[in-house]
Amino acid sequence: MGEAETIKIVNAFIQRWQGQEGGQERANYALFLTELCDLIGVEHPEPAGATHERNDYVFERVVTRHKDDGDTLGRIDLYKKDSFVLEAKQSRIKGGKKEIAGQDDLFAAETPADSRGRRGADRAWDVLMLNAKRQAEDYARALPTSHGWPPFILVCDVGHCIEVYAGFSGQGKNYTQFPDRQTFRVYLEDFRESEVRERLRKIWIEPQSLDPAQASAKVTRDIAKRLAQVSLALEKKKYPAQDVAMFLMRCLFTMFAEDVGLLPEKSFKEVLEECEKNPEAFTHDVGQLWEAMDLGTWAHVLKTKVKKFNGEFFKSRVALPLGREEIGELRQAATYNWNEVDPSIFGTLLEQALDPNERDRLGAHYTPRAYVERLVVATIIEPLREDWRNVQAAAETLRASGDLKGAAAEVQMFHEKLCEARVLDPACGTGNFLYVSLELMKRLEGEVLEALLDLGGQEALRGLGSHSVDPHQFLGLEINPRAAAIAELVLWIGYLQWHFRTKGAPPEEPILRAFKNIQVKNAVLTWDGEPVPKIVDGKETYPNARRPEWPAAEFIVGNPPFIGASYFCARDLAMGSLKHCGTFILI
Repeated sequence: MGEAETIKIVNAFIQRWQGQEGGQERANYALFLTELCDLIGVEHPEPAGATHERNDYVFERVVTRHKDDGDTLGRIDLYKKDSFVLEAKQSRIKGGKKEIAGQDDLFAAETPADSRGRRGADRAWDVLMLNAKRQAEDYARALPTSHGWPPFILVCDVGHCIEVYAGFSGQGKNYTQFPDRQTFRVYLEDFRESEVRERLRKIWIEPQSLDPAQASAKVTRDIAKRLAQVSLALEKKKYPAQDVAMFLMRCLFTMFAEDVGLLPEKSFKEVLEECEKNPEAFTHDVGQLWEAMDLGTWAHVLKTKVKKFNGEFFKSRVALPLGREEIGELRQAATYNWNEVDPSIFGTLLEQALDPNERDRLGAHYTPRAYVERLVVATIIEPLREDWRNVQAAAETLRASGDLKGAAAEVQMFHEKLCEARVLDPACGTGNFLYVSLELMKRLEGEVLEALLDLGGQEALRGLGSHSVDPHQFLGLEINPRAAAIAELVLWIGYLQWHFRTKGAPPEEPILRAFKNIQVKNAVLTWDGEPVPKIVDGKETYPNARRPEWPAAEFIVGNPPFIGASYFCARDLAMGSLKHCGTFILI
């Protein structure tokens, strides 16, 4: 089908459904979704059979919900096994007043037809969609164990909007806005974009292909392999391992900075291309660029002033001399899209690339993202979501009584709590657990900000300033100095990826902050004197050996190989510094 024909079909679909404000959900949703299937090029749902276990792609899929007061039957509006649960609603306008199907006049609001469900236009619409999401989650929970948790939940306001939520961990306990807060709502007009239609098509037929971790894992491995070659060359020249690690980390962050717009587009790639022709210029040109990034001054090699990065990465501006081949490896690494790097495995792969003993097994073993996420969800996100559900209920009660200011204040207080919650990994390695904690808390923050926008408009968000979940909340202890430095890099790359994905503009300067949240420290034992034990009569001795102090935190998570969780939990709960403790797993 040609582009012109496709546009004609899309416009006809939009026109047909935009004029249905007075429709009924039960009468229209199956027809709307069937026509949507045609639009995105997927098969129609199948006829439902009497044996529900085999109803893998049907309308009105029956499930049994188990409750304390007895079992009840529910019907999923549209279900596709291993893909999604879809809950449909249909808001409507009647007599000049916005009404929500299935709600009373308490939720009515004056609003023109063309602003249905837009921000600031009708807060009752948001209540409708939120309740529909909860209903869909209940249905997903009620599915037979053999079906597992679908990766997507879709909430459809027939003829108007589809909200998309995803959860790729296989737990079903943390469905979040997908792909992010800015674009998780798909309005009718958005179907004109081929990218949007393709995303929905994949939700239907290959949902796991949309898991960001799958696409980014290969990019991350490829970059690590190139860095391994550069590291190996520098080791042969007898440069200290720590100097090599910090030099390559500065290179990596510079590549990332140009890809997200913190440096001019392709600027560092062009520097590397010129240095590949003239390797003698490498140390001077790159070193001067890093000095400019540290201070926020003129970068001669780029012929422009650059932003002030500061932090710790560019305090040392030394660029180690490289040959033409090694500069070529860096140039190739710079050609990858650094927005696609997966911070949840990046730290481990970088550490392996820099370690001679691990290099041959690059990527062969690390704690997979899915395992990390399961632990983080159980330890951190579930307790926070329970608190968030209580806040939502309180805010809705206040909103229904007309107290919008009080409702917004409830949400703002929770946001403040979220921005102050501290997460500790006492054996953080290269920061994988801390990064996943940061990402999932940022996703929850997106829902909180959306609720605040519903209640108070843009003015409510302006009142927050730059206050948000950021790396200072994620604390780590790590005995390996190189791994500790990588953990800090992982947190900042992950945080900035998320910032640009959701806000599309640079953060305030300095871009990096020296929070010193990752400490080089033995988490189990400390003693007086030198950092290495004394040798007395041929034996190691630890003068005044004792348990070290840990930073205070509300949550603790990690995968330490040295001791069981019971010690950590009992000790820190007794000290009052810890509210939630993960069950540590050995992988």
